[in-house]
Amino acid sequence: MSYKISLIPGDGIGPEVTNAMVKVVEATGIGFDWDVVEAGEKVMAKEKTPLPEYVLDSIKKNKVAIKGPITTPIGSGFRSVNVALRQILDLYASIRPARSIAGEGTLYNDIDVVVVREATEGLYSGIEHWIGREKYGAETVNLITRPASERIVKFAFEYAIKEKRKKITAVHKANIMKYTGGLFQEVAQTISKQYPQIYFEERLVDNMAMQLVKKPSAYDVIVTTNLFGDILSDLCAGLAGGLGIAPGAIIGEKYALFEPVHGSAPKYAGQNMVNPVATILSGEMMLNYLGERKAANAIWTSVYETIKEKRYVTYDLALPEYTQKPVLPSTTSQMADEIARKVKEKAAIM
Repeated sequence: MSYKISLIPGDGIGPEVTNAMVKVVEATGIGFDWDVVEAGEKVMAKEKTPLPEYVLDSIKKNKVAIKGPITTPIGSGFRSVNVALRQILDLYASIRPARSIAGEGTLYNDIDVVVVREATEGLYSGIEHWIGREKYGAETVNLITRPASERIVKFAFEYAIKEKRKKITAVHKANIMKYTGGLFQEVAQTISKQYPQIYFEERLVDNMAMQLVKKPSAYDVIVTTNLFGDILSDLCAGLAGGLGIAPGAIIGEKYALFEPVHGSAPKYAGQNMVNPVATILSGEMMLNYLGERKAANAIWTSVYETIKEKRYVTYDLALPEYTQKPVLPSTTSQMADEIARKVKEKAAIM
């Protein structure tokens, strides 16, 4: 079977890590027809927008897309392409797994937690304005609605059942944000009663951050609002080994988009040195979504083995203090080649 997939290479290191991902997922033997479309900083001058209509048309036609990181200017410039994609395509469920994989150099070796984050509203809704004619202050609206809260909590419980997970922790700040946090808390409590087979608990977001640092293995699936999910998923990624190994997915009713959690790192662009694992594992998540679970597992185990062996790993995974004595750091493409070689071997006996 062949899949038509929208491929957005992205900015900075995006083309390098997406090339690595393509090499690895194609090593499974599954057919892919890549519909390559450009978005982000590189198309601004020509298209006068970072998100041309043809990108949206491609995703709407193919239903599934995978992208590299896209630059988002800080404080000024065009608005986030990532946020725009989520809102225009109603990609409401951000899934960010954090799994111990990097071995030495990480704080824990037993992390397996998934952050399910509402991705269309909250403090990222884009509702902002200045206060006063002289702009002495600014205000951002934290938009939390019952329908959006209900569907993200339901998504989290359905995801837990599908992936055979046993516990969900709803995270909010209802003690201070009585209306917005309270609404999310109420919805989570109500929906949890529909899924008695899944253990349910709540945490305030500040306490959740502390608990994750103390004992991350105590948590399974975390469901929360937009900003909190953004922060906690990066925290979990750091505990498991860093953003270089952190994949992500944004899923809606009609479309699904897969992407690494990390940024575009423009200062490393074109140097063939960055870690491609986050994008490769985003490809693994895409295969799981497509129902190709054996192929997805072949990618996961190949990545795990490659990092464990420390023979073909990029600089961030080949640190001199590691006792496993890695060889000199490999390039992005060399690491991808090794992962692809392992995947091909496993695919031959699937």
